[in-house]
Amino acid sequence: MSVLRDLGMRNRRAVPFASVPAEPVDEFRETVIGAVREGWRVVAMFGMPDGADATRVVAVLADDANGVLSATSMRVGERYPALTPDCPQVHAFEREIAEQCGVRPDGHPWLKPLRRHLPDHRPPARAEVVLDPDSYQFFKMDGAEVHEVAVGPVHAGIIEPGHFRFQAHGEDVLSLEIMLGYQHRGVERLLETSSAERAIHVAESIAGDTVIGHVGAACGAVEALARCRKTARAQAIRGIALELERLANHVGDLGAIAGDVAYQPAAAFFGALRGDCLNMLMTLTGNRFGRGLIRPGGVLWDLSPAMADDLRSRLERLGEDLEAAAAAMFGSASVQARLEGVGAVSGAQCLEMGFVGPVARACEVARDVRHDHPYGIFRFAHIPVATGWAGDVHARALVRWHEVRRSLEFVIEQLSALPRGEARTACGALRPNEIVVALQEGWRGELAHVVITDDGGAVRRHKVVDASFHNWTALALAMPGNQISDFPLCNKSFNLSYAGHDL
Repeated sequence: MSVLRDLGMRNRRAVPFASVPAEPVDEFRETVIGAVREGWRVVAMFGMPDGADATRVVAVLADDANGVLSATSMRVGERYPALTPDCPQVHAFEREIAEQCGVRPDGHPWLKPLRRHLPDHRPPARAEVVLDPDSYQFFKMDGAEVHEVAVGPVHAGIIEPGHFRFQAHGEDVLSLEIMLGYQHRGVERLLETSSAERAIHVAESIAGDTVIGHVGAACGAVEALARCRKTARAQAIRGIALELERLANHVGDLGAIAGDVAYQPAAAFFGALRGDCLNMLMTLTGNRFGRGLIRPGGVLWDLSPAMADDLRSRLERLGEDLEAAAAAMFGSASVQARLEGVGAVSGAQCLEMGFVGPVARACEVARDVRHDHPYGIFRFAHIPVATGWAGDVHARALVRWHEVRRSLEFVIEQLSALPRGEARTACGALRPNEIVVALQEGWRGELAHVVITDDGGAVRRHKVVDASFHNWTALALAMPGNQISDFPLCNKSFNLSYAGHDL
């Protein structure tokens, strides 16, 4: 059996693209499937044109235990034997490749359009569209008392669009199918064809609540390809911004979960405190969601001693208020009764499907890029990984609360001892014919930006994988066995991004 080669890849370390082996199809399948069986995880798998009528399929895998990344590839025509039956982690990646590149994975058990759009990376000589977006066939169950409930894509609230199709017996959910794609904007194509200046704005717009996460990963890839070294001060400010973004969203999620179980005191309190977190991001960046701060080479805005002192005192007050709100919420027997045992995902499902972020950590899978593949300030200042064990709504909420506490401690510590140095250094041209994988632990989980350059140093392929791309399947697995009335609560406990999935 083929094995993954050590290409010298690490998080944000570029290597020659020629070092990525182009294996025969059978060997590629053995390599990827064998690596996953040995504990590796599929970070990304994507296609790109390779000549007039062929597609190069690239797989990026991670060995989290040893902090190692590797990649392999294969050259295919119109079809190849699907990996999904032996490696479920790639089920969505293979659907995406079929849709984007017009390449059919034969034997895929669930080959449906992923975003229902025309191909982006189809070889020029291939005119047909393999997956017809207008002929989406939903899964159905037969039975005299089985009924179907369709929810969305238009929802009774100011939220993103997504369609949820339930098969139910009475109130009990038997199956949930999720259809997305309503927010497809062609993000990857824009990143590949835009100027360097515009591409950064595109990266900030991938998911509106993960601005710092995505632009930090995109800049990390650019900096690796340009051999740009950031100062310790710039790395610390980026880390502060990332954890403030995590604080704002986790605090908001706790309030939303409290609201869904009708515990209004915590819902109102956490909602107000989320606003405090966003206001601190505005103090740091000039924008409540962090736009305009991170650029290749560092950050645009430095942090003065007065600003650092102000933020630190505000965070200390925030910590006291959060403790009071969390004590009330998690100390309430009625809240615990509504959260425990609802929407459970097992550790075995997490390992099989490759879930990331709090979803994985809530079922005892301690998967965190800041710990497993440290970068920037996280190479020197470590944040303990918070885990739960039950994998249910309560565990996901508890993991978020522990991460709030640890992010608070981290930011206060960094504000108290900011390194000296410039906020930004010059970033030159990208090296030609290289590949880099930039991982970042966003508040939802792992964000991956894989960039490949061409002979002239221009971006040939920019692959984006949001944590939600991995984790939407987790919501579908969590619902069977629960009641339809529990769906809003389950959905809030995952709080996945539609835009981050749809790209």
